[in-house]
Amino acid sequence: MNFIYFYSINSTLLFINNSTENMSYKLTHLKELESESIFILREVAAQFEKPALLFSGGKDSIVMAYLAYKAFYPAAIPFPFVHIDTGHNFEETISYRDELVKRLGANLIVGSVQESIDSGRAVEEKGYNASRNKLQTVTLLDTLEQHKFDAALGGARRDEEKARAKERFFSHRDEFGQWDPKNQRPELWNIFNGKKQLGEHFRIFPISNWTEMDIWQYILQENIPLPSLYYTHNREVFERDGIWYAALDAMPRKPTEEVVVKKVRCRTIGDISCTGLSLSTADSLEEIIEEIASSRITERGGRSDDKRSEAAMEDRKKAGYF
Repeated sequence: MNFIYFYSINSTLLFINNSTENMSYKLTHLKELESESIFILREVAAQFEKPALLFSGGKDSIVMAYLAYKAFYPAAIPFPFVHIDTGHNFEETISYRDELVKRLGANLIVGSVQESIDSGRAVEEKGYNASRNKLQTVTLLDTLEQHKFDAALGGARRDEEKARAKERFFSHRDEFGQWDPKNQRPELWNIFNGKKQLGEHFRIFPISNWTEMDIWQYILQENIPLPSLYYTHNREVFERDGIWYAALDAMPRKPTEEVVVKKVRCRTIGDISCTGLSLSTADSLEEIIEEIASSRITERGGRSDDKRSEAAMEDRKKAGYF
């Protein structure tokens, strides 16, 4: 009778079979993170009746999509993708979204912020600093309720922002879709409690323990295609409060804000009105990783929505934001 033993030394998983030669398999930190995320994705499929994956078109939700594909392959991804379209998205993001959904064989549900505005459910902001980013909350909650989703998978990471650092993997939301950071459940020994009352739901964050660098290294390792926005390109931009923005119709400019052409790329992608662009010459994943490793600016340092107040993200999350 053959026996197989395994133990771990310095992050190396050793398999010892008494009838074969010794084998060793290097368990890198990326493999550990991937395994944790896949475990959580499968837990969601097992515990919830109707989950959905929130897809923004950004690198984190793209990695989430590929993790979901890997978690259930060769079966189809057992939940739809939900994209909240502000109407002010980059064209490259929408094109990439449609191509990715087709490639992975996923189902896509789109919630429209413009429809929320037209129906009176949301009120559009006015002025030079107007943004539709906050309005996504209304559309998101309406979409979750309309389709009776009881779990929404998001690509948030704890290293992104201090409010997101408070999130559990299974983050409870009340019947109004609101988040109470002081009333979350313990998650000891990776035991996740998805029990809820009627009308409540959970936000699930499978990549909570990943860092920005982990995401980029994983994208490189897995050869995951990305929207062209993430690589350096020539674009008409203008500067406001030390941040470069795309000179597009969704961004009204002051008379003093001059449009110039610069080599830029996105470090994080969201609504046009709040997505700052980085001056960069990085046109490959290797160069992006090198650039991030030496950067003194945080990942969300160019996001104007985070600068509205000291607790801007936490306030949005409490109201039901991603």
